[in-house]
Amino acid sequence: MRFSIITVAFNSAETISDTILSVASQTFHNVEHIIIDGASTDETISIVQQHADRLATIISEPDQGIYDAMNKGISAATGDVIGFLNADDVYANEHVLSTAAATFIDAKIEACYADLVYVDQHDLTKIIRYWRSQPYRDGLFQKGWMPAHPTFFARRNIYEKYGKFDLDYHIQSDFELTMRLLEVHKIKAVYIPEIFVKMRMGGVTNNRLSNIIKGNIEAYRACKKHGYPVTPIFMVRKVLSRLPQFFVRPK
Repeated sequence: MRFSIITVAFNSAETISDTILSVASQTFHNVEHIIIDGASTDETISIVQQHADRLATIISEPDQGIYDAMNKGISAATGDVIGFLNADDVYANEHVLSTAAATFIDAKIEACYADLVYVDQHDLTKIIRYWRSQPYRDGLFQKGWMPAHPTFFARRNIYEKYGKFDLDYHIQSDFELTMRLLEVHKIKAVYIPEIFVKMRMGGVTNNRLSNIIKGNIEAYRACKKHGYPVTPIFMVRKVLSRLPQFFVRPK
């Protein structure tokens, strides 16, 4: 079994080395790490090239945003299982991919996901939010739930069968995609109750109030697109569902 890990980057010179080394340090070694850079104007590509021996594919060119770049990564992937690790993020420990791979030994399992912690940009040991997930059941997406996308691994044939990220969604395409896979197409997914990823605060969806509002509107549109009976109250519930993440901490 081979894993394809896709890292999308743009002007990520300060953090991209941490991400690359995080993948390289995994105890599961049958991995191709793919870097998709959006034509960075800082030292990102220079730093990436310094790690070329650890990388399978490096693409640097303009794109239409983060989800277009992720789609390029999916197209370039050759592994059996695809995962995403953003250029600001690292795996929580060196056994994450081994744990995920053990899940896919069961041929019936098509995807898995786990927990995530948001950490301080400069101190990866300082937890700001704890995104504890749960086993999937029908109706969760209409309540504003979704799996933490950087912890989400799916077999490559799932993307070939059901499609990639929908570029009509600029902030919450990961919400639409995971809803399409889990809720609409009912793929067999397993929740692993472990922390898989440390995500630095300040990402696209949580760095400005305007993006939070736009993201919730996109998630509402995604539910409507797939025929789920949500009302504007959905957006309020989605915001409120995140509040416990600031107070609950891992045991």
